[in-house]
Amino acid sequence: MKKILFFLMLAVCACSTPRTVTKGNSIASRMSTRLTKTERQWNAHLGQINFIDEARGTVGSDIYHALIPDADAYIRSVAREVMQTLYFSPDDSIPQCDILDYILRDDPGISAKGGGGGHINIFYSTRHVERSFRGSDTARVDFETRGVLLHELTHAFQLEPQGIGRYGRSRVVWELIEGMADAVRVAAGGFHGEADRPKGGSYHDGYRYIGYFLNWVRETKDPDFIRKMNRSCLDVVPWSWDMAVQYALGKGYTVDGLWHEYQVAVGDI
Repeated sequence: MKKILFFLMLAVCACSTPRTVTKGNSIASRMSTRLTKTERQWNAHLGQINFIDEARGTVGSDIYHALIPDADAYIRSVAREVMQTLYFSPDDSIPQCDILDYILRDDPGISAKGGGGGHINIFYSTRHVERSFRGSDTARVDFETRGVLLHELTHAFQLEPQGIGRYGRSRVVWELIEGMADAVRVAAGGFHGEADRPKGGSYHDGYRYIGYFLNWVRETKDPDFIRKMNRSCLDVVPWSWDMAVQYALGKGYTVDGLWHEYQVAVGDI
C-alpha cells in the first residue's frame, strides 16, 4: 500500500510539473476552463458525459483519478482536438454525440468504442493504465491515455463511407474507419513518431498502416487532406479509395500510387 501511495504522489506532482513528452499536450495545458467562443462551439457537439468507474479500488483506477482529477474537462479537450483534425469548422456536418458513457473497467484489453445514434460508450482499461505506469512514469500514462482517447473519440465523430456496406461486413469500411482513427492520433501527436510507425505492409492492413500513410499525405500534399478524406464520406457515393483520394487531391492520383510514393519516401522500399 505504501508503494501505491508513493506512486500516486508522483502522479499528482506530475499533473503540475511541466513535461517534455509532447509540447503543448500535457494534461495541464489542456485543462483550462476559460474556453474561447470557437472552443465552446466545438463543445456543443458533445453533450452529457457520464464518467463511470467500474474498477474502483484497483491500482489503475487510483492512478487515473490522481492524474486526471477532472475527467469531464479532459475528455472534452481531447474531443475538440479530434473534431478540429477531422473538420474545417464547428459548422460542418459533425455527428452529434448527445451522451458519452466513459467507463473505467478492470479489463485485460485496452479500450473500445460502442453504441451509436448519439449515445456512445467508451471503456478504458485500468490494467492498461497500470501497465503504462511501469517505472512510476506519469508522463507515459498521460501520453498513452490521450493517444487511446484520440482514437476512440474519432470513432464517435468521424463520418462513415456510404454505399459499400457497413463496418464488420466491408473490409474497405473497416480500413477507413480504423485507419482514420489512427491518422487523427498521428496528426495530433498521439504516437511516438517513427518509433510507432509500422514498416512495410499495405494500406489494406488498417490502423497505423493507414494512419501514418494518411498523415504523410497530409504533411507532403495537402494540410487539409485528412479533413477532405473524412468529408469524402458524404460526397463520394459509393465510396472507394481512389475516388476519395481524387476528391481530396484531384484527378491523376491513385491510392496505390500514393502508397508507393510513401513507401519510397519513408525508406521501406
